[in-house]
Amino acid sequence: MRCKNSRLSSTTRATAFALALTAVLATGPAAAATAPDHRTNGNRADGLRPDGHQATQDALRAVVEQGGLPGVAAEARDGLGRWFGSAGYADTGTRRERTRAEHFRAASITKTFIATVLLQLEEEGALSLDDTVEKWLPGVVRGNGNDGRAITLRQLLNHTSGLFNYTSDPEFADHTSGPGFPGHRYTTYRPADLVALAMKRPPRDASGTASYSNTNYVLAGMIIEKMTGHSYAHEVQRRILTPLKLRETSFPGVRPWMPLPHPTAYSRLHQRQPDAPVVDATAQNMSWLGAAGEIISTTGDLNTFFRALTQGQLLGPEAMRKMFTTVPADTGGWRYGLGIESVTLSCGVTVVGKTGRANGSVSGVVGTTDGRHQLTFNINGDWLGDAASYVGVVEAEFCGERNGWAGTPYAP
Repeated sequence: MRCKNSRLSSTTRATAFALALTAVLATGPAAAATAPDHRTNGNRADGLRPDGHQATQDALRAVVEQGGLPGVAAEARDGLGRWFGSAGYADTGTRRERTRAEHFRAASITKTFIATVLLQLEEEGALSLDDTVEKWLPGVVRGNGNDGRAITLRQLLNHTSGLFNYTSDPEFADHTSGPGFPGHRYTTYRPADLVALAMKRPPRDASGTASYSNTNYVLAGMIIEKMTGHSYAHEVQRRILTPLKLRETSFPGVRPWMPLPHPTAYSRLHQRQPDAPVVDATAQNMSWLGAAGEIISTTGDLNTFFRALTQGQLLGPEAMRKMFTTVPADTGGWRYGLGIESVTLSCGVTVVGKTGRANGSVSGVVGTTDGRHQLTFNINGDWLGDAASYVGVVEAEFCGERNGWAGTPYAP
């Protein structure tokens, strides 16, 4: 068991979390818990527990009713045990409800796992976050002003490298998450090709601010493989999933199918018009994100992972300090650490976590900095709707009615 991390000092405004979630939507040793199990569902009244989750359940309902999404599921874990709530449906055709057992694509939450592995490798003396990309991947980051000799591993993990985000390439975006997706959903992409696509564009001036780029984490995955001789999936399995008994979390690689049970993933493929057609995006080859976002998990597994992380079970004190040292982003007002985001909510509670979006799936895991309270949610639809309602779920769980939140989505 590693030492417990001290409370984080870096904070930002509550509205930043709203903007962060909006951006995600618009862009592209612990055993299983044995605490009491409490369940509610927005489609029926079966006894909400009287310890503060009523506001969270109301917020879940708002995601569906005001946000116009097919369904949402959330699981919280605190000193009183576990609570599960949902609204809407896992499958709108059969009206099958969302459940705790469901697997979903957690997308960019993958980045927190990747950052944890690199920090563990630094603790072991295998590498340093001050190493350049060139040291581990000679000649890979070159051309059009890109220079791996001037970019450190730390800059990859906190998005200050300035490297172009390859998923923003118009043709690539069309094929992987736009109207061209149905014809390319089974296409396999190699990490080296994704990086090469980014190298066709010049870098931005990083100047100490973070600019989110999936290219950073594809490179991080390549560095893990170069350094260890194993895939990043193998190292995450060995170092995190197996020790924490996260049996429902997996890396699909090029396999497009989801493990059962799972919700249907409904996507509008970034088409903003209200009548945009909805596509079943459940089956997709996630090699287009790879180390930047391929992981599949459950609400319970992600809560367990984040509790272990914030309580210092995976990293020592110095590594924890590095992970949770944040830098400002170039837009939105929020801050990035190494594979994590941090925000102080309207009631003064600081939460750390990560959001993720894949076609038909929007997820988030957040928790208090002392590791005592976590919340993971998943929405099985990816269009914007009322983005404030997503923030309402986080505000409701960690602030509740004590700060005036009583079912009305938080307005940034």
